[in-house]
Amino acid sequence: MPDSPGASNWTRHFAYRAEHTRTTWIFRLGLPAAVILGLWLTSGFWTVAVGRSLVCDAGVGPSDAILIENFDPDYLLFQRARELRRAGLASRVIVPIRTDRDTEAFNDVAVGIAEVMARISRIGPLEFVPVRESEPISLNVARDVQRFLQRERIDSVIVVTPLFRSRRSLLVNDAVLGPAGVAVRCEPVQKSRGVDTWTDSWHGIQEVVEQWMKLQYYRLYVLPFLDAAGT
Repeated sequence: MPDSPGASNWTRHFAYRAEHTRTTWIFRLGLPAAVILGLWLTSGFWTVAVGRSLVCDAGVGPSDAILIENFDPDYLLFQRARELRRAGLASRVIVPIRTDRDTEAFNDVAVGIAEVMARISRIGPLEFVPVRESEPISLNVARDVQRFLQRERIDSVIVVTPLFRSRRSLLVNDAVLGPAGVAVRCEPVQKSRGVDTWTDSWHGIQEVVEQWMKLQYYRLYVLPFLDAAGT
């Protein structure tokens, strides 16, 4: 016997019927597989694009000084700085050296490593700049370098920096040194991995992922705050 219209009117307040659409297991497995396949087939394009997004546009020219980014001491950076100095692009070479927190004196190990790099590369005389290693490290190091450059009346620098760090390095130094009237040029130095070979090893993938995340961190959180603070 069919339900009366009155019954259907009051029962709808307690229960109702609805249709649900569910995906099949073939779709649930096939979609991720299609995405992975697509990434693999186009990897020759997007991996190079990711690598290039981390690299600054090289543009060296006559400058007052060469600044070697010494966060992770690397002989290739000192070697490239030597080549720039011998090419007559700058006569002074500056190396930031971290200080001990307790004494605020140069860290002996950091000084020793820099001196070994200088001796092996035959770069010539160096000028050490005391820098703090407090977060955010790149920003605070740039501020310490800024004070040194202003004191020494240095108006332009060539920043010699690792390849995949170079975009972030240029952004930070431009943000800190630019307002102080210091022109910043970037010289990225490639080590064993380039923009088209970083996926060949796990260490290369790890390095690029780390540098990409740090770049976004500085772009989205550190530098906007710096602009807002006006410092």
